Order: sequence, then C-alpha cells, then structure tokens
Amino acid sequence: MQLGRVAAAAVLLVTGLAGTAVAAPPESSTAAVSSALRNGTLGDSHTLDDPCGGVVQGHQVDLGCLARVVAQDRTSASPLTTPAPAGFSPAELARAFGLPDPATGAKGMVTIVGIGAYPALEADLGTYRSRFGLPPCTTANGCLKVSDYHGGPPLAPDKDLASVEESYATETALDLDLASAACPGCRLSMVQIPMDVTRLLGAVLLQQPGPLADDFGTAVKYAAGLGSNAVSMSYGIPTGSQGGYLGTGAPAVALHHPGMAVLAASGDRGYLGGAQLWPQELPWVTSVGGTSLTGANGSFTQHAWGGLFTPAGEQQQRWVGAGSGCALDLGPAQGQPAAVTANCDGHRAGSDVAAVADPLTGVAVYRGYAPAGGKSGWLVAGGTSAAAPFVAGLYARGGHLSGVDGPNTLYRAPAGSLTDIANGSNSQQGCAPFKAAVCTSAPGWDGPTGLGVPSGLGAF
Repeated sequence: MQLGRVAAAAVLLVTGLAGTAVAAPPESSTAAVSSALRNGTLGDSHTLDDPCGGVVQGHQVDLGCLARVVAQDRTSASPLTTPAPAGFSPAELARAFGLPDPATGAKGMVTIVGIGAYPALEADLGTYRSRFGLPPCTTANGCLKVSDYHGGPPLAPDKDLASVEESYATETALDLDLASAACPGCRLSMVQIPMDVTRLLGAVLLQQPGPLADDFGTAVKYAAGLGSNAVSMSYGIPTGSQGGYLGTGAPAVALHHPGMAVLAASGDRGYLGGAQLWPQELPWVTSVGGTSLTGANGSFTQHAWGGLFTPAGEQQQRWVGAGSGCALDLGPAQGQPAAVTANCDGHRAGSDVAAVADPLTGVAVYRGYAPAGGKSGWLVAGGTSAAAPFVAGLYARGGHLSGVDGPNTLYRAPAGSLTDIANGSNSQQGCAPFKAAVCTSAPGWDGPTGLGVPSGLGAF
C-alpha cells in the first residue's frame, strides 16, 4: 500500500468513493471524453479522483493502492462514469504496444494480489471482457480462480468497511481488466488479503508496515504454489522504521521466485528520491513505471507520465506521475547493469519498464460493485496500477519464464522489443541528489519509464 506519511495520513476526515449516486452523463459525453482523452486534452475539462483514500476508525488514510480515476468534471471529485467505455480499449492497447493477434502467445496464469472482498468480481470482469470481445473467463470454465491468501474461499464483505472495500474494488477491477487486455487467453487468479484495520493503521500511524508486508509475502508464496507465471501487485508501502526487515527479511524473501515474474507498480507521486516504496524496490521484483499515451487509429505517441493537477474544491495543486528513485539500502536489481545503477551510486534504480499509466490518457475499466453507494459503471482509470498488471500479462503471454529472476531478462531483451521513451519528467524540481536520468526521460534507461515500453512480446 502506498500508505502516506504519518503527518498526512491522520489529518483529514471523511472522504472516499462513498456518496450519493449521480446519474451517468448522456451518451454524447462518452464520445467527447473519448476524443479528449486520445488527443491529450481531457485535463482541460476534468480533474482526478483518488480511489485509494479511505476512512478507517476516524482517520483518513492512504490505502496504498496505486490507481487514479478521472473525475466527473473540474469541480467534482465524484468519479466520471459513462454508459459506454471511453478509455483505451484492449484492441487500442494492443496496437499501441505492438501486440500480435489476441489468439497468439502462451496461455499462462496471471495472479493479481489485492485487498478486501469483491463479491461481484466475476460479474464485473465478465462485463469488461464481453464488451471488448474477449473470451469468457469464469470460475465455471476454469479460467478464473478467486481465493483468500491462504487458498480459502473468497473473502466475505464487511459492512463496517464498505467504503474501503469499494475503493479496493476499483483497484482490483483495474488490475483484472488490464491483465485481460494484455493476455486475453490467460487464466486469471485473484488472491485476496483481508482488510485488517490493525495492520493498516500500524503501517500508517506507527510506521511499522512489517505485518502488512508479511501478508503480501504470504499471498505471493501462495500464488507461486498455484503455478502462476506472473504476479502483479499494485500497492506501495513506505518502509517506515522497518526498512531493513522489508528489504532483506521474511517479506522480501517471500517475494523471490525465480521462474515466476513478480511485478509491482512504481508509484503515482512521481520522483521519490531515496524514499522508495516496497515491494517495487526489491531487486527481484520488476518495477513498472508509466507513460502518457495519446493517439488513435494505430498512430500513438508516449512520454513519461508526470504533471500537476488541481483536486476538485481545492486551490493547491498536487503532483502525480510514475514513481522513480534509488533504493539506497539495496543492491542492484537482478540483471541491472552498472551503467544503470551508476545513476543511483550503485544501488537499485527504479523503474525497469513501463506502460500506460496517466489516468487522463487512461484505460476503460468496469466496476459495478459499489457497496457504499458510490458511482458504478464504466470508469476512465490509470496509475501505475494499470501498467503493472498489463506487463504481467505480457510475461505470461510471452511464456519465456525459465530464466526470469526479477527484471533480469528485460535488461538483455532483443533489440526492438522495447521502445525507448525519451521525453517527459516525473519531477517538479529536478532529480537531486541523483543523476538526471532518475527522473527525466532521455535516450536509454530512465527512472520514470525504465528501459521503455513493450513493442510486441519479444522482451517476454
């Protein structure tokens, strides 16, 4: 979880996705949103909503997921819902990232690790896949498996945490939809971690995220036991006072599975300097950054995701962007060459690879589950939470996993299998104390986009 720093975590009170349902805009607005998104001007008429905030025992906390959704307009923080998809579709993503016919490639298993109950998960996933002509993926046909992190039955809803579970459902819907887009023929496994209030508040208020990280370790070990080809986590945990334990202790060891791609979103608040998030900082986890994607009809351009936005009802601007930085307590990522780690004085440099993440050039996501009364339907979403499961799907579809150990195979990928992103930045104030490439895209490796974005399945 990208659990915000203590000072920011406990100051504000009730917000989140819960609220009075608002009627969806007319169909004509779907076309307008779609057009603005693809030409990069959606931010002129809409701001962003953060579904990863919630109220737990009277404290406003960052729930740690790394997703953003487009808001209804520039004055309302209520999520935009449209009667038809407005964000990028699987077919458009396939063209943007040079993917082959959906029927080609391996049919591996992608596991999503998430938090909280989501009883409508299968139905919502079915709506997304049916809308875009993807093959059914259900528990009945063996394509979909939903369980808790010990392999037990799916979690039951908790009415006392409805708003929090609604927030997490937005994250989970984004993860499953993007894994589906990347690998339409893959099996999907959803591993659910229970919403534990004590662990959440301990991580936020006491800066002791170890127990929460242990839960992720348990979930990933279970995913490995299922025979997963790729595991995606769209969460980021500041290490607080337990950085050593998270970096080399039991949670870190539990995420090391050579032969299985383990991926994590790099973050949604831009350049993080030396204050990295777990688990994307781990040398054996592939850190996935993000881009802004514009264009249509097979002609697309991308640059590093980063920029200011003004939340509805506020005057102060905030920064969003793909996370990057240096893990100063850890060695290089697996396979990361000295020329890259030199940007971080020999330490692990993030990220490794990227895909679309900017919510204002975001993807179509369907979430019908709204236990707290929030808006449901087609959303336009983004964040590095979109990029991580998408790349996980490509690993599973590529099928060449025997030598995978973190991002190592990406650093020796064939020429042309990754498209370098050479413009854009995720920082307002430069990259000090590290080299410029840690926050600014330029030819070659850079922090916001790593080695670049996929161009076909050759890197996987």
